[in-house]
Amino acid sequence: MKEKFLKFILNPKYIFGVYLIIAIVTAISKYFRGNAINNYLIFKYTYFNTLLEKNLYLQYPEHFQDSNHYGIFFSALIAPFALMPDWLGISLWNIANTFIFIYAIHKLPFSDGKKALFALLCLQEFITAALSLQFNIALVGLLMLSATYIYEKKELKSAAALMVGVFVKIYGVVGLSQFFFIKNKTKFIIAGIVIALLFFVFPMIYSSPEFVIQSYKDWSVSLAEKNGQNQSLNSYQDISLMGFVRRILGDASISNLVFLSFGLPLFALPYIRIKQYKNYAFQLMILASTLLFLVLFSSGSESPTYIIAVVGVMIWFFLQKERSPLIIAMLIFVIILTCFSPSDLFPKSIKVNYIVKYSLKAVPCIIVWFRIIYELMTRDFEKDYSLQ
Repeated sequence: MKEKFLKFILNPKYIFGVYLIIAIVTAISKYFRGNAINNYLIFKYTYFNTLLEKNLYLQYPEHFQDSNHYGIFFSALIAPFALMPDWLGISLWNIANTFIFIYAIHKLPFSDGKKALFALLCLQEFITAALSLQFNIALVGLLMLSATYIYEKKELKSAAALMVGVFVKIYGVVGLSQFFFIKNKTKFIIAGIVIALLFFVFPMIYSSPEFVIQSYKDWSVSLAEKNGQNQSLNSYQDISLMGFVRRILGDASISNLVFLSFGLPLFALPYIRIKQYKNYAFQLMILASTLLFLVLFSSGSESPTYIIAVVGVMIWFFLQKERSPLIIAMLIFVIILTCFSPSDLFPKSIKVNYIVKYSLKAVPCIIVWFRIIYELMTRDFEKDYSLQ
């Protein structure tokens, strides 16, 4: 029995199969709860509102609550699902996001056993994101794929993965953190420009050039307004390093720029170690740092966004050649407080009065990110890390 269990959890095919099953189950469960598919309805009407050339960033309470914050190119991605009955569109939407994610794990240079454990340790955070029908599952997969394609010298595929992320959620641009590791930078840049132009023009086919250009202007206004709303001390967003500090100090007026003024230089500091660029482990550790930075320094970070940060944590953990008690303790801290804080593991009073109120979900990831920066600055990535 023990051997069968170990064979199951160490086989990525089985774990990936579990992911696809969960993608379907979570989607269907949300559908049958009636009003629980609001995120999907926002996505769906991005396509229909584009056809009608209606402002994509206004509220339409007759169809959904809140408002859209994705770029107009997203209307092309969601179109096949939007045209289906909701129960089917939701299911296939979750499956599509999940497939991108598990394919990205498959592409990592780890053994099959490590890939299976990697996926298993991300499972709880994946469920949180899948229940919200989030694109973040696909976004983190695209960022991982962009990085692995760079190492494989597949610049066109890398640029394509990156551009999809950027044109849907603007902060996908952090994928450019891998730019210095590209061998053929000219090919990557040309591919990126061509793909960007295609993505820009494509929605004009089923709307108009004027509407697309106006939509990008509206998008920038929408994102600026959303950033201001997120910084409220009572918001369910800003679960970040910035939100943690703002809420501990009780001061929502502290600007993002204050945090970025030290966060960006710290993030960029490891790039001075040019001799380490050739090591794939170093490149992947930069990716881990990027994924954590994206979440920890964004006021838009919410609980389902943490699939991105947790993947960064797992890349860091599975690169370790030797896992000291401290490293293991840090991972356990992430799993308990970051991954399971939205679950019934914690009483509601603790979740509401402490974890949500002070953005404590971010704390383990903050600690790991500082640890990653330390390792990037001090370790020899050829000797101290393992890709197997």
